[in-house]
Amino acid sequence: MDFTFTEEQQAALEAARAVFADVAPDAVPSPALTHGPVADDFDRPLWRTLAGADLLGLPVAAEHGGTGLDPIALCLVLRASAQVLARVPLLETYAAAHTLQRHAPAALQAEVLPRIATGELVLTAASAGRTGHDPAQLAVNARPDGTTWILDGAQTAVPWAATADRILLPAHTPDGRAVLALVPRSSPGLTLDDQTSTSGERYAEVRLDSVRVDARETLTAPAAWETLRDLLTIGTCALALGLGDRVLTMTSDYTGKREQFGFPLATFQAVAVQTADRFIDLRAMEATLWQAAWRLTTGAAGPLPPAGDIAVAKIWAAEGVRRIVQTAQHLHGGFGADTDYPLHRYHAWAKQLELSLGPAAAHEEALGELLAAHPLS
Repeated sequence: MDFTFTEEQQAALEAARAVFADVAPDAVPSPALTHGPVADDFDRPLWRTLAGADLLGLPVAAEHGGTGLDPIALCLVLRASAQVLARVPLLETYAAAHTLQRHAPAALQAEVLPRIATGELVLTAASAGRTGHDPAQLAVNARPDGTTWILDGAQTAVPWAATADRILLPAHTPDGRAVLALVPRSSPGLTLDDQTSTSGERYAEVRLDSVRVDARETLTAPAAWETLRDLLTIGTCALALGLGDRVLTMTSDYTGKREQFGFPLATFQAVAVQTADRFIDLRAMEATLWQAAWRLTTGAAGPLPPAGDIAVAKIWAAEGVRRIVQTAQHLHGGFGADTDYPLHRYHAWAKQLELSLGPAAAHEEALGELLAAHPLS
């Protein structure tokens, strides 16, 4: 393995840092003080800025107006976005565009990918299923009917569903295959029930009652759902890494300046030990993320399928980001709960990321099943 980033990946990261440098994590009301979502829409001005910086087309091939970069580059940008709690559907759009680029028919690619790259078309993706615990593809039934597919079922906790243009959602066919349908939000038979995430963002339960989707907007490739789910998962790990990195920096700054008994808190052994443990968490989150992203990018062989590396990355991301924000709250004392200080916002986002795409326990179970099926010699 070589975790040295390429010039193209570094360029994407630098462009993202320049855009996110002007983003304030407390630009919307606090989720702790708001009944319902903190805003009705995502940050549209930031979205336009990302489009102008050519950052929305990173997963889109050059022939469709993008740059055709790999999952590693996408994770670098996502990590930077989480450091400022950027309120944009970047993860969902990246994952959907990457999946469409790999598995969609050529005509569908030509129709939607250029519009994604320019920011004109906003996508989101469903991955929580009916309850958030069951396999997402089993929550919706898809049956063919001539040149269309008919969808029935529900997907819960779909981010940005009320304001995205199209929703890429998994479903299962009568013979048990998983398919992906690119469903316009305005489709007849599609209804949205508002939900609010732990981080205060506007989510929705998407209900489908005999919703018809053209066959050319349905991805039937066997690996399409797996591709979407894998990138959503490692993207969530990248967000957790960026958030954890920012919170640890905030904690180091605070304990280095806050004095007790005439000495900075950072000089106390108990404080130093706790922050050192969280630094170890952060480095483990980083190493496992890049291992998983590298496996997805290169297709390199390993003792386990790439799903094993993804499970390990999500275990560390979920457990690590939880420990980091808890320690930060403890070391900040009452100041950490002050709603005029942004730490409580990061705590809310961390809890959302910890449980998104499955908590650590779910991925530990998946990893155990992989190890049973692929014994390590």
